Amino acid sequence: MRRILFDSLLKGPLTEPAPSGDDPELLALGRELKTALDAWFGGSLAIRMVDAGSCNGCELEIHALNNPFYDLERFGLKFVASPRHADMLLVTGPVTRNMREALERTFDATPSPKWVVAAGDCARDGGVFAGSYAVAGGVGVVVPVDLHIPGCPPTPLQLVKGLLALTGKAR
Repeated sequence: MRRILFDSLLKGPLTEPAPSGDDPELLALGRELKTALDAWFGGSLAIRMVDAGSCNGCELEIHALNNPFYDLERFGLKFVASPRHADMLLVTGPVTRNMREALERTFDATPSPKWVVAAGDCARDGGVFAGSYAVAGGVGVVVPVDLHIPGCPPTPLQLVKGLLALTGKAR
């Protein structure tokens, strides 16, 4: 125990370095996204996030979109608590049999026009959970999907690029 304590005092914390303040790629994507949202969605896009049975890897990356570094609200994206206030459903994970009805009800409660984005490899086809007795399949098996963002998990920049691609499809 003493050796571990001394090692931790001498080596310092084991963390990744903090990202730089203003990532030029993020700022360029954000400006492009803001322009598209102003033109096609009246300035903002309300997102209802649904975890249909994921391992929470995608949720951690999605939550990073709201941290002070990415701060997507400055570009017009916001997460809402109710599907009745949402323009888009952002669904992660394979759809488990227990979450199938909840996802269908959330989809039905979202007013039209609405978009469904499946984030992560598991949301496409079940990923590593495919074939399990507890999994109904990918998101497309339960509700129609407009866009799939690949990755395990997709990084916040991949998510922003995916949302930008959605604005192109929404035209």
